[in-house]
Amino acid sequence: MFRNKYLDYSELTQQLAAWVKAHPQFVKVTSIGKSAEGRDIPLLVIGRDPESRRPAIWVDGNMHATELCGSSVALAIAEDVINIHRDPGLRRDDKLPAHMAETLRDSLFYVVPRISPDGAEAVIKSGRYVRSSPVDERLHKGHAYWESSDIDGNGFMGIMRVQSDDGELVALEGYPNVLVPRGPEDPPPYYKVYPEGTIANYDGRRIPDPYFLSDNQYDFNRNFPYSWAPEHEQEGAGHYPGSAPETRAIMDFASAHPNIFAWLNLHTFGGVLIRPLGDKGDDKMDQGDLAVYRQVEAWMTQFTGYPTVSGFHEFLYVPERPLKGDMTDYAYHQRGALAYVIELWDLFTQLGIERKKPFVDVYARLERKDYLALAKWDQEVNKGRVFMPWKKAKHPQLGEVEVGGFDMRVGISNPPYEKLAQVCESQASAFLRVAALVPRVAVEVVKKEKVAADLTRVEIRVANRGYLGTYGLASARKLPFSEPLRVSAKGDGVKLVAPAESVVEVGHLDGWGQGLYAGANVFFPWTRGNVHEKFVTLVAQGKGRLEVKVSSVRVGDYTLAVDI
Repeated sequence: MFRNKYLDYSELTQQLAAWVKAHPQFVKVTSIGKSAEGRDIPLLVIGRDPESRRPAIWVDGNMHATELCGSSVALAIAEDVINIHRDPGLRRDDKLPAHMAETLRDSLFYVVPRISPDGAEAVIKSGRYVRSSPVDERLHKGHAYWESSDIDGNGFMGIMRVQSDDGELVALEGYPNVLVPRGPEDPPPYYKVYPEGTIANYDGRRIPDPYFLSDNQYDFNRNFPYSWAPEHEQEGAGHYPGSAPETRAIMDFASAHPNIFAWLNLHTFGGVLIRPLGDKGDDKMDQGDLAVYRQVEAWMTQFTGYPTVSGFHEFLYVPERPLKGDMTDYAYHQRGALAYVIELWDLFTQLGIERKKPFVDVYARLERKDYLALAKWDQEVNKGRVFMPWKKAKHPQLGEVEVGGFDMRVGISNPPYEKLAQVCESQASAFLRVAALVPRVAVEVVKKEKVAADLTRVEIRVANRGYLGTYGLASARKLPFSEPLRVSAKGDGVKLVAPAESVVEVGHLDGWGQGLYAGANVFFPWTRGNVHEKFVTLVAQGKGRLEVKVSSVRVGDYTLAVDI
């Protein structure tokens, strides 16, 4: 169902349970923690032997409550990975080349389709606006502010309009239900628009400004630790990094799983990929990292048509004022992951609105013709789901108002149901290729020979056949958990006599990939040496079995049994 509708919490958990029931050998569902209202935050783990650490890929969606499409795309990616496991012989070259599918079968997927189960449930069931969580634990509530409630009793909490000589909005010509910013030449009537609800601490005169966090405290994407800033500097930041149980659960899981190499954070809307850096220009970015992101950009362009932009250069709401405490910066800088955001649903492209530079300006710099295009599109393509008739109602504080009129859940915040499957398909095609960039460690015996009556020399080759190095992105190499590979051996009936150490450090192994436009080319055709492999020679005494293990906390454990 997730490819043609937006699932509530019950439907989402039923979908996950169905996959576990159908494929218990490689699908598992657990929880990374509880939401503020006590719901489990489900984690879908896909891969053989999920408790065995190895390179992993993280996918999450719906951290902002209204952005339901992220859940659908996360589930679509999960379903495609399940199908790759379900039929190893499956060849869908339009979806993914066979050798990339093989890499995915050797990896783990951690999918959290809904970070904000409480907020999404409120949005789906009532239409109420919630940024991340409907829970508000702030103590400073003595001021006047808007609280969502159902004024007309129809079960939906949308918006209200009030006719006012001083209003900032007017009806769009030819579309009386559509309100647009008032221009100096526009004749009355004029309108003000407020959330459907009442004013807490109302003094009978002053109407507070509507505010997107009026009655809901958190923006989860400001509650992560990297460059976190307090509320007076960063709206929605919370009391401290990880003060929301949902974000703390993610941080706890990520800290316990340093094997995450790729991290996809799904949002809506806009039709754009936003990559690091979020707080500095590209000239301050590790150029090896940047080259890998160029490869990601190429796939995003090929399969989705979305542009790729730097968070710092093209997605700051206020110039020179970077966002603080967002999850992608945390995943990239502190967890060493190939991390990025996708703002799903290219509404502006659907409306024929040209891309602006910086990209973020397209959200704010809309002209009257753009609103007209949106009104026509909603009527002709979206079945009128956004703009509806206004209905008169009696407000307990403001008197006569009109409610309804506008619902941005399907059509603006998320694609129409009829276009959802295509969004899922294209995004999965692009991301599965990114997921297949993870390192792939292989261990083998290249030579075994007797050197004395009771001594055997074994030469072991440790190689990385993956695109990324065993450290991940180049910048991740400096992180403390990005430990080098180590070889250890223990004998059953045999004794290791050389080397004398029980553990030999072999260091990191580079991957074969260097990013788009990096490495060899027609003008400089030479490649690197064998930076992807290391050799270790062991000498064992006796007769029996030698168990060789290659391991690091990032890539996991790889064992090889050698008969002596």
